[in-house]
Amino acid sequence: MGSVIDENRQPLLLAEVTSANWLPENKIERRGDEDDKDMKTRVWIETKKLWHIVGPTIFSRLGTYTMNIITQGFAGHIGEVELAAITISNTVIVGFSFGLILGMASALETLCGQAYGAKKHHMLGIYMQRSWIVITLCCILLLPLYIFATPILKALGQPDDVAELSGLVALWFIPLQFSFAFQFTIQRFLQSQLKTAVIAWISLAVLAIHTAISWLFVYKLNLGIVGAAVALDISWWLLTIGMFMYAACGGCAETWSGFSMQAFSGLWEFFRLSAAAGVMLCLENWYYRILILMTGYLHNATLTLNALSICMNINGWEMMIPLAFFAATGVRVANELGAGRGNAAKFAAAISVIYSTIIGLVFCVLIMIYQQKFTLFFSSNFDVLKAVNKISYLLTFTILLNSVQPVLSGVAVGSGWQSKVAYINLGCYYIVGVPLGILMGVVLHTGLEICWSRVVRRNDFGGTALQTILLAFITYRCDWEKEARKATTQVEKWSKPPPVSQS
Repeated sequence: MGSVIDENRQPLLLAEVTSANWLPENKIERRGDEDDKDMKTRVWIETKKLWHIVGPTIFSRLGTYTMNIITQGFAGHIGEVELAAITISNTVIVGFSFGLILGMASALETLCGQAYGAKKHHMLGIYMQRSWIVITLCCILLLPLYIFATPILKALGQPDDVAELSGLVALWFIPLQFSFAFQFTIQRFLQSQLKTAVIAWISLAVLAIHTAISWLFVYKLNLGIVGAAVALDISWWLLTIGMFMYAACGGCAETWSGFSMQAFSGLWEFFRLSAAAGVMLCLENWYYRILILMTGYLHNATLTLNALSICMNINGWEMMIPLAFFAATGVRVANELGAGRGNAAKFAAAISVIYSTIIGLVFCVLIMIYQQKFTLFFSSNFDVLKAVNKISYLLTFTILLNSVQPVLSGVAVGSGWQSKVAYINLGCYYIVGVPLGILMGVVLHTGLEICWSRVVRRNDFGGTALQTILLAFITYRCDWEKEARKATTQVEKWSKPPPVSQS
């Protein structure tokens, strides 16, 4: 016991592995070794660190996104009702819980990232196990959403045949929901240690397996839409098992030492942080789904939905890149703050914003030049092509916003600002965004252009643009040295072992 107490009282080690100098707590490094280097060298060092996370993360996110597209493709070849059912159950029912669980898991980006930067390696496995407990309980509470999916969808105005089949698919997607509780947490556990390459390779292997078992279940075993849903369940659990086996079988020897009873301590505090992170992300996620349902009330809804679906697919693929920067920024900022390096965290955030914005501008140019070719990949209908062309400039604006907003959200996650951002999201999306979307899209009948600007991937002129401005202001005005001190204090607090009961 004495060795544990002594370890918790040790000063924090600097973020760089090569550093061997211990600093007193009241003299957290203000001008580190990297600050003495010229700007070109600092940019190059940070670029390597950033892309070590971003590159594999883009690859793995594209892999998991493609699995959903493949599942929809197999369902679409069964029939139109089947395609609508699996799309609605996946987008509305699973998507509703997906946003909350993903947000709750992002609490690990703060805790694991800061603990890893502070060299409190033994705590990463404890944090992950606490997250498993908290999120699994949340999944149990969300079960009525899946069990009563049919009456819920009928109440939302879906046709009876689609609602009935969607309810059946939702029941088969229950194992998928529980896989989120483990997969998202293990992924962040590995990301915080910069072990992103293994996630990419596992995603590639599972993508190939998913394609094969989807074909087997749908075409060879004639299991229909249930087979497509089960194939997706199996694939997500294979992702989870693959990443856990890597962590538990020696891949994370410093951070995983087996299951521990310490995981059951401090669960209420952990729940509060996870809930704040969940609210932060799900407010954006639910906003998008609410406004998607509104498109059915617009003039010429079929054409509108067809054009929107094409733009959403293009935007969805491109969104995997900013989401990778979201994850990488959270890890880099958390690592540096946990090590007491506020200036380094600020520099990491700035470099990430610059790279993500440059990539977004490149995609904007490509879409403006080749948008007809992108559209022909999905449809050859002249009216649809004309409609997509009409909103192509709004699609580029969406992509540009995508390039900045997720990175700033990553800064918030790495810094532990989830509660603050949750209030910002509530105001931007529900006090400003939804009423403005209803007014301009339905009451004023402003059509497809405003519809796109209100619904696609949470990027609208009223909601996300305002959120981006506020996050940018908070990040700019942040006292990074103060945040570093808060992070080191938080790491020490969360790293304390549970008190030993006196009997």
